Amino acid sequence: MTRTTMRCTLLALAAAALAAGGEPAAAQNASYSNPDMSPLNGLPNPYSPRQVMPLPDAREWGSTAGVDAAKGRDDIWAIDRCGSNTCVGSGVDPLLHYDADGNLIGQMGAGLFAFPHGIHVDQDGNVWVTDPLPPDGRGAGGNVGQQVTKMSPQAEILLQLGTRMVTGDGPNEFSSPSDVVVGTNGDIFVVDGHGEGTNERIMKFDSSGRFTMQWGTPGNGPCGAGEFSSLHAIDVDSQGRLYIGDRDNNRIQIYDQAGNYLDCWYQFSRPSGIYIDADDNIFVTDSESRDGPDNGMDLSHPGWERGIRIGSARDGSVTAFIPDPNPLGGSSTSEGVVGILGGAVVYGAEVGPRSFVRYTRN
Repeated sequence: MTRTTMRCTLLALAAAALAAGGEPAAAQNASYSNPDMSPLNGLPNPYSPRQVMPLPDAREWGSTAGVDAAKGRDDIWAIDRCGSNTCVGSGVDPLLHYDADGNLIGQMGAGLFAFPHGIHVDQDGNVWVTDPLPPDGRGAGGNVGQQVTKMSPQAEILLQLGTRMVTGDGPNEFSSPSDVVVGTNGDIFVVDGHGEGTNERIMKFDSSGRFTMQWGTPGNGPCGAGEFSSLHAIDVDSQGRLYIGDRDNNRIQIYDQAGNYLDCWYQFSRPSGIYIDADDNIFVTDSESRDGPDNGMDLSHPGWERGIRIGSARDGSVTAFIPDPNPLGGSSTSEGVVGILGGAVVYGAEVGPRSFVRYTRN
């Protein structure tokens, strides 16, 4: 499918959604909100095998976790945890900038992060990075962490949210912020949580960084109950709806920007990373579902295979699946994902395999 054809298809889907009153997709397909829906594994994979991306100065990839592109742009920024699973004590740049052809064109961020995790590129090209300090000690030993940092593409720090090295539940404190996105009017949304012992809440700030509201508590309650477990990703669609990766609950919960619950999706499996492009193509990566008997995990999501599922944020359909080539251990395939050029190229940021890879549509 060409990029033009994909856009025409999505415009038709958008018109259908508007004719139905602009309802989120689960209102049109109730099975998407069913936690016991059948796994979506046997979908077409129109992509070539993964290509490992180059690093400067003969560096080797560490855990990556994060990758993003501004909507409507095809250059991307990715995280490398400094050749390891932490940047504490390292002097290398953890933020890598690639053009649409996969050429490395820039790097920045040395010494600014302990455990860089989530990344967002806003419409002005500024790069936002979350730096959690999870309760298990990852990222410990340095003098930074528990903040969200906004940087210009030239590495100027423009804004920081949270209190450095302070773990808490106040309006300017975080307990392992996993991801961040800037909404349609400049408001900032942070998913503050990363598993047991963290806040598991959504925090909203205005464009100047002033805290305005929050919602969410730890839990495994039904969709719409305001409960989250292992928050891990967030993105926004063309209508301004927030898609929140509620990973340990195996679902995406959808809210408006005032914190009102809209919908719940299980068809994209267990979301570690979510990316929605300017045409509402949605890319969701599952790095942790149970795929086989030897991957070292509890049987927490039986039947669902790890990999990247691709579809539409306008109707919730899932149309393609890039399977994990080697589902082993607690985390494999990518935790971060982005699609550029209308989905012709997909990038995966891998924590367990410690690699950053590119898939090209055949």
